[in-house]
Amino acid sequence: AVENTMRIAEMCDIEIELGKWVFPDIKLPERSADYDEELKTLTYEGLIRRELEKTPEVEERIEYELKIIKDKGYAPYFLVVADLLRFAAENKIFTNIRGSVAGSIVTYLTGITKVNPLEYKLPFERFLNPERPSAPDIDMDFADNRRDEMIEYVKQKYGADKVAQIGTFGTMMARGAVRDVARALGYPYATGDRLSKLIPMGSQGFPMTIENALKITPELKAIYKNEKDAKEIIDLAKKLEGCVRHVSVHAAGVVISPTPLTDFTPLQFDPKGGKIITQYDMYVVEDVGLLNFDFLGIRNLSILGRAVDLVKKLYDEDVDIERIPLDDKITFELLARGETEGLFQLNGDGMTRYLKELKPTTIHDINAMVALYRPGPMISIPDYIARKRDPSLIKYPDPRLKDILKESYGVIAYQDDVLLTAITLAGYSWLEADKLRKAMGKKIPKEMAAQEEKFISGCVDKGLRPEKALEIWKLIEPFAAYGFNKAHAASYGRVSYQTAYMKAHYPAPYMAAILSAESGDIDKVAEIITECKHMNISVLPPDVNESFGDFTVVKNKSGVEEIRFGLISTKNLGIDIAEAIITERKLNGKYVSFADFLTRVKHKNLNKKSLESLVKSGSMDKLGERGQLLANTEEALAFAHAISHVDSAQTSLFGGIASEPEATINLKPSEPAKKSDMLAWEKELLGLYVSGHPLDPWKEKLNGREMTIEKLKATYKEGMLAVVAGIVEESKEVITKTNDRMAFLKISDFTGTIEAVVFPKLYKDIKDLCIPDKCVVARGHISKRNDETSLIIEEIKELK
Repeated sequence: AVENTMRIAEMCDIEIELGKWVFPDIKLPERSADYDEELKTLTYEGLIRRELEKTPEVEERIEYELKIIKDKGYAPYFLVVADLLRFAAENKIFTNIRGSVAGSIVTYLTGITKVNPLEYKLPFERFLNPERPSAPDIDMDFADNRRDEMIEYVKQKYGADKVAQIGTFGTMMARGAVRDVARALGYPYATGDRLSKLIPMGSQGFPMTIENALKITPELKAIYKNEKDAKEIIDLAKKLEGCVRHVSVHAAGVVISPTPLTDFTPLQFDPKGGKIITQYDMYVVEDVGLLNFDFLGIRNLSILGRAVDLVKKLYDEDVDIERIPLDDKITFELLARGETEGLFQLNGDGMTRYLKELKPTTIHDINAMVALYRPGPMISIPDYIARKRDPSLIKYPDPRLKDILKESYGVIAYQDDVLLTAITLAGYSWLEADKLRKAMGKKIPKEMAAQEEKFISGCVDKGLRPEKALEIWKLIEPFAAYGFNKAHAASYGRVSYQTAYMKAHYPAPYMAAILSAESGDIDKVAEIITECKHMNISVLPPDVNESFGDFTVVKNKSGVEEIRFGLISTKNLGIDIAEAIITERKLNGKYVSFADFLTRVKHKNLNKKSLESLVKSGSMDKLGERGQLLANTEEALAFAHAISHVDSAQTSLFGGIASEPEATINLKPSEPAKKSDMLAWEKELLGLYVSGHPLDPWKEKLNGREMTIEKLKATYKEGMLAVVAGIVEESKEVITKTNDRMAFLKISDFTGTIEAVVFPKLYKDIKDLCIPDKCVVARGHISKRNDETSLIIEEIKELK
């Protein structure tokens, strides 16, 4: 086999041309002679669609961009992307564009991007400039529940043999390499696990290596030196570290070729599914000339799509999310109140606190917060807030930067601010500025020293004192590695604003849309339901007569909107049986009794497991009492089985006529279900308590407490003594390095949840209280880390 493989390899003779781009075979309409002409025509047509006046400034910017695109030969790429976004818009697939491409007026006018770069002062050169050697990069976001439709459209348009998702290779990182080697050599699991856990985690963008771990972890170094087995594992793991471990599918990358893909790249099946993927990774794919089209699924776009659909169904209103006013007072008031749960990029304790302090009034405030709330820039947020409140505090590092930093009150907020500072004050070209950005990202001391010297020298040549140049360098140096570019912030800030607008104006449909999108994540669903309670929106258990597959909005007898659980969110109830229940109800009306339900829902998966799930979850509460229905499960299934096997004229053994809706079932008597059992069933099947709460017996007392968990997290500082009362939602026991046991708890009351830590000395005495569903009161000190609040428990008792 080896010899024959070599013979075949020697017979092959192929040369793959590198460094030349190949584009999909996109057909031109008759009106255009070439791709550049078609792109120009589409761009100027976009002025009408975007309702943008053709001023000299606009025309100059269009012609400037079109010339660079033409000189680079990239027009086909823009046409392909514009066609994709056109298809998405026509089919109401919600989209967004990431990255610097929003700095282009050509992409704005051709429908690719959604923000006017002139209005937001976004530089085109950050995206594409004459000096940039690499290809343009247009990263597309699609609603994650409809991403597959986009890929299918591409296959239909260009041919299935010309489209594939990009393969990506997972490599052996330090910890994984040690575990894999230990397992392959036949050592017990504990051996590899012990060594692996001694290797510290790396920092963002800088993964830990085994060599570095041996230097900084004395315990690991001692084990390596003294234990023969450990030395054997680590030495072999060092040789394998960085090697390819497995192949998987890139989260977003898709390639489209003009001829069959096998002319450019080998293909294979995705190991975990039937998708065709490239055997080249994204870098090699680009080397052979194929452009990476980025198709990323984003959940928040699905949420917006669902919310808009619900608004149409409920109120017959058409919300054009791309044309909502960007100065909506109600939306900004929502943000100023800190009602950020469920919003894109604007939620979380830290961001919420800053928004409440900032009280944003323009879309630019939101863009700035999206960009600043990151490692590095975050230190500038208090300064931004202070300058917004008091304009007299606004100052600029140099008067020449006023036009660049005006919208952010003189604060460096974006990566572009750093690049434009270097261009304006130090005479950098765009290519040199981009090299500066990359050097700051890599943090290589030698490169940074060279850039510092170049920057200061350039500033001095353009009239700054060396001390002032050094001061500005120190200002921008820590920023560039983490900063968002301005176009990216504007694109994401727009989506953030859209989610806030929908929550402010259509609260129930928007929250129902989030619940549907997050239905697979029990913790997230619980958070959103807590937020619904804060918004005075009731969330009801599923109901066979009102629920659809997803969460939906219903009105009670008083006309108040409530959210009804979706049937497919119920554990042990398959999608097929849920759809059968809904379809039958749509065709023949609501179910009038338990017997009526059993008579009409004829599906092979209506079995003991699914029927118990319906009863326990509360889905059939209007058809009977839970305890009695549950006690009669066997009889109900026998009834349904008999009904489905008799002719329309034949008398059933239960005495009814199969074809008559009056067929009845005699239920044997049973004790009503206890409230505690009903809540336990809901927690098991829905992931949370819906019809009540285990804390209800103490509700009056807890609501009378001045300090709730929500208030505590918002107001208490590091080290303050606090008392928390609530239910243990989760308990995770861990073993310390000294083999002692401790626990991390999640304690919730009616307002929120807090993490609590029980150290070994206390844990061994109160272990029986640290279990889920225990109602407790705990006293301890507050700990603040990374804007997250936790409680270090010193005493805990059961609520009685």
